[in-house]
Amino acid sequence: MAPALRSIFARVVVLCALAAFAAPAVAQTRLDDILARGVLKVGATGDYPPFAVRGADGAYSGLDVDAAEALGAALGVRVEFVPTRWANLTRDLAAGDFDVAMGGVSVTLDRQKTAFFSAPYLRDGKTPIARCADKNKFGDLAAIDRPEVTVIVNPGGTNEKFDRAHLKAAHIDVSGDNLSIFDRLAKGEADLMITDATETLYQQKLHPGVLCAIHPDAPFDFSEKAYLLPRDAALKAFVDQWLHVAGATGALAALKAKWLQ
Repeated sequence: MAPALRSIFARVVVLCALAAFAAPAVAQTRLDDILARGVLKVGATGDYPPFAVRGADGAYSGLDVDAAEALGAALGVRVEFVPTRWANLTRDLAAGDFDVAMGGVSVTLDRQKTAFFSAPYLRDGKTPIARCADKNKFGDLAAIDRPEVTVIVNPGGTNEKFDRAHLKAAHIDVSGDNLSIFDRLAKGEADLMITDATETLYQQKLHPGVLCAIHPDAPFDFSEKAYLLPRDAALKAFVDQWLHVAGATGALAALKAKWLQ
């Protein structure tokens, strides 16, 4: 090889080596961040039993609270709950206020536009709940969508979206305090609420002989519960695998039996 060519070849080798050393490192994922900080931040509205309820002392309880603790244990980190609201859920997640939203989050295409969902862990659907004395009055949407009927709803979530889409004549009473809705319903301050079948069964259990779930086994529509995640493939893959293992070992079934039966 001529001296000039050897010199050029040597320079190319050196430049390639320098380029290899200067190559950017693999981007840090949200999963890496969680493991590094030792904390999983879980966003929860805390107003949706039996999935997540925040008590007067600030402590959380519910199916998804237990699930969050199990997920934290699988990651080897502690869990920190971050308060949020249904109307702000996707915005707060995008802002990085928390790593995952849990607490009865319904899978929707609107939420999917800006975030990931885990694999679904529960099938659900919207169905009415009313005072037991009135349970035969509201079997279908035609019977509900009347001017003399008041439907109570919590703001900003899939319940209000369903009501706005399907009820044109009925009065929709938006209650800012989700935790008091069923007490108000029991007192006769509204005729019914349309919510997820799982919640109607839970509230029927809490108000025996007073509130009755109406055809919870045949809801008006189809929905699923899942966990809302940032657009981080590594974190989604871990949560999906954790759910798969929890389903295969019976751990997920045990949580459902504890809170939903």
